[in-house]
Amino acid sequence: MPVLDVLWTMLAFFLFIAWIWVLISVIADIFRSKDLGGGAKALWVIFVIIIPWLGVLVYLIARGDSMAERSVDDAMAAEQARRAYIQEAASTSASSADELAKLANLKESGVISDEEYAKLRAKVIG
Repeated sequence: MPVLDVLWTMLAFFLFIAWIWVLISVIADIFRSKDLGGGAKALWVIFVIIIPWLGVLVYLIARGDSMAERSVDDAMAAEQARRAYIQEAASTSASSADELAKLANLKESGVISDEEYAKLRAKVIG
């Protein structure tokens, strides 16, 4: 097989994989879009599936800017959810440690008995 044939085959394969990537991105964006109704989503999907090259190009021209905005918004929402989860997890463990410290102080000062301390400690931990 000549070298030029190998290069053309590699280029065609690369373009095919890139095309699949763009097609999946466009279809995912169609379903992710909140400003399109169900009928409009169905028409876009049919257009993209029936006439794939033209459908994807028209979609990218017509809605490419909003496609990027939706991607950024989704990334920001995921980041905010991650930060909220981390803060919640950190505050929960800190408050449990604080409660255990308070219980230990109450036990040492004689305000609660050993049995009460064990019960309250089990409640805080469990």
